[in-house]
Amino acid sequence: MPERIPIASDHAGFELKQTLARALGEMGFEVQDLGTSSAASTDYADYAHPLAREVSSGEVKRGVLLCGTGLGMSYVANRYPHVRAAVAWSPEIAELARKHNDANVLVLPARFLSDAEGVTILRTWLATPFEGGRHERRVEKIEREEHP
Repeated sequence: MPERIPIASDHAGFELKQTLARALGEMGFEVQDLGTSSAASTDYADYAHPLAREVSSGEVKRGVLLCGTGLGMSYVANRYPHVRAAVAWSPEIAELARKHNDANVLVLPARFLSDAEGVTILRTWLATPFEGGRHERRVEKIEREEHP
């Protein structure tokens, strides 16, 4: 059974979302498009919340969000327990977000990436495993309620 990956964007990320959804399908993933369905102006939070809920609850392992800068989507997603949403503007950032932070939501700044760059970043993020080790201890501290 193929892994289901939800993907969502606001209006600024709509075109790149369409490209990435096709790429995910071509890579063999089951794509769950959570919207938006056009380039008409919309609010990023309306699309980030449903995706973040699915990752937070464990319904899915990972997801992809897009907006103009990536920042709004990341602010919403990172409010959920167990979500580590990383804004990545290059393959190197995507790789480090996976290796060192076990990022389970990729957030792309659609206004600053070409389709080809977006696909390359997505492929890198999907292919990179979490290193664990010293990074595991650090990631565990994200969910901690008490602070040292």
